[in-house]
Amino acid sequence: MTARFRYYTATTLDGFLADDRDDLGWLLRQPIDENGPMNYTDFIGDIGVVVMGATTYRWVVDHEVGDGKPWPYTTPTFVFTHRDLDAVAPSIRFVSGAPADLRETLLDAAGGKDIWVVGGGDLAAQFAEAAMLDEVIVNIAPVMLGSGRPLFTRPADLRLIEHGRNEAFVCARYEVVGPAVADGVGAAT
Repeated sequence: MTARFRYYTATTLDGFLADDRDDLGWLLRQPIDENGPMNYTDFIGDIGVVVMGATTYRWVVDHEVGDGKPWPYTTPTFVFTHRDLDAVAPSIRFVSGAPADLRETLLDAAGGKDIWVVGGGDLAAQFAEAAMLDEVIVNIAPVMLGSGRPLFTRPADLRLIEHGRNEAFVCARYEVVGPAVADGVGAAT
């Protein structure tokens, strides 16, 4: 099987990854079955590289690392940024530029496994625009924030290929068809 670029995330019903303060409290309150449909454990087993933006990286460092807790990913991690950041683990590499410029580097580092575009929504949209996003796997929580960090920042057409329920979440896996056509008609299916 060819390595896939996959955006696996959770979102509120109104399409936000985090609130205006980058808080994920809404997500952490939701019940989920760790062995249920589209669970993290099954997903992460196929991942060879993790890709994220600087804001996501800072959130993970601030909330998931420290007090004896190591960097949560054992695979190589590429952080797209123009900021000066400190690596908290030797597997972290800071990069800049367009996703297409790093396509072969990411594929080589993944060693035949999939590439997880962790987020945020703008980085995932950049991957989609570069034809480097094969799937979107989203766990939709029964919460509406009204504003915050969007799930995706550009138009794209998707095709539903799987769905289910995991406790509070509606889970859906989509194939990325391509960028949405500007006139609103959409890409051919």
